[in-house]
Amino acid sequence: MSLIVSIPEDLHEWVSFEDPEEERTYMFDVSYMLSNWMCIYGQGCQGIHEEATPELMQGCCSFGAHFIDADDVKTVKKSSKRLTAKNWQFKEKADEKGWHKTDKSGTVTTKTVDGACIFLNRPGFEGGVGCALHIGATEAGERPMDWKPDVCWQVPMRSQDTTDEDGHVVTFIREWKRRDWGEGGHEFHWWCNDDRLAFVGDKPVYKYLKDEITEMVGEKVYALLAVELEKRTTTAVGHPVVLTQRPKK
Repeated sequence: MSLIVSIPEDLHEWVSFEDPEEERTYMFDVSYMLSNWMCIYGQGCQGIHEEATPELMQGCCSFGAHFIDADDVKTVKKSSKRLTAKNWQFKEKADEKGWHKTDKSGTVTTKTVDGACIFLNRPGFEGGVGCALHIGATEAGERPMDWKPDVCWQVPMRSQDTTDEDGHVVTFIREWKRRDWGEGGHEFHWWCNDDRLAFVGDKPVYKYLKDEITEMVGEKVYALLAVELEKRTTTAVGHPVVLTQRPKK
């Protein structure tokens, strides 16, 4: 009797190494890092509603942002004060009633206006469509990630820590999955890491998102990752979306 083994549909290749300065192991999703995913906001992104809504140009901003800690909130409090009515469509509304809220569990989120984040400028706004914080940072010649909530510059990557009984930390740097949004993520009509439409960049993710990855893991760890990935022109296990979906004409 022969054993028939099926290959998992969502097969990824990983690389791991130790942090040179602390008790931590890093695990990187190589299949994603070497893929040509790119953000296609405003270039065909279908949004995260239950049906395709590219015309709304909301991207993944429909439900507002969840803050991870007090420092995260502090960052946006500081940057939002630098925005003006010229680059923030809902500044007046935010000045009147505030731009964030806290639920019963203590979780702080940005408020929503007409079905999307209060910081999201809508199509037709003279100051530019998209995240007001991103626009403000760009106009100031600064990095948008230094103005935004952490989740907003990290997605669609995810940093996830696990700690064993001896206190050793393993940090996974991987693509953001539908499950990371909670139960609602499986109801999205579309998610960018699931669709070849977003795998159209001209450089691999580890270069395209260099600043974001470096912010997550530090310069030394990023350098180690880059050295390892520079050895490869391809991954032994390509990204499953690219391997299984035909290019859309």
